[in-house]
Amino acid sequence: MKRRGFICLAAAGMFGSADAQAPPSAPVRVAAASDLQFALPQLAARFSGETGQAVELNFGSSGKFAQQIMQGLPVDLYMAADEGYVLQLADAGLTQGRGDLYALGRLAALVTAASSIALDPQLRGLRDAWSRIQHFAIANPEHAPYGRAAQQALTRLGMWDLAQPTLVLGENISQATQFVTSGAAQAGISALALALAPEVAKRARHVVLPADLHEPLRQRMVLLRSARPQAGGFYHFLLTTEARSILQRYGFSTN
Repeated sequence: MKRRGFICLAAAGMFGSADAQAPPSAPVRVAAASDLQFALPQLAARFSGETGQAVELNFGSSGKFAQQIMQGLPVDLYMAADEGYVLQLADAGLTQGRGDLYALGRLAALVTAASSIALDPQLRGLRDAWSRIQHFAIANPEHAPYGRAAQQALTRLGMWDLAQPTLVLGENISQATQFVTSGAAQAGISALALALAPEVAKRARHVVLPADLHEPLRQRMVLLRSARPQAGGFYHFLLTTEARSILQRYGFSTN
């Protein structure tokens, strides 16, 4: 399920060198948090169908993308799972303003579809069955916002010390989810937006974790200072009621 490279809608290609003279038909280059890997292609397809403008999507760790943008990664639009990364780029003078909040993310605990482990919001059933857990998957808390939130949730539930010997860390939340859906891990913590996707739901069961177990996952997007003009159209589309309704179907709050 981990996606490397790009999803390109209505165009082919990859991030190239920044080019101020790029023609209007050049794809909008988007670096997006992994929890958007199912919702964002739908949004981009809708926008491309309505406007004819191509969109290139690349999914990964928000923290890694922020580092790469600091180092000159040519991106038009950055969509982070933690607004702090956007604000850091803004403070460094690399963005057009400070961007907009596009969603609030939620955590979901996962077990494999065939598992008999009972799932509940306080993870009592998982704790009771912990002797059957050899590997527990979360995203790397060092650079993945959902991994950091998972650590906070486990800590508040008194399970962090219990979980540590079994942890397998995904490079991003998509890879952590793949560990569970592939059976490499018996359980883990994912993004609700991924857990609700049909591709994941047929391989894993989930329960939504209470929002007060972790700091809010405030997801912010911003146009980079070097963004080509055509990127503005996609940015503003993502703030429309139509776009927000699609995000809500994937479990994102947009209020």
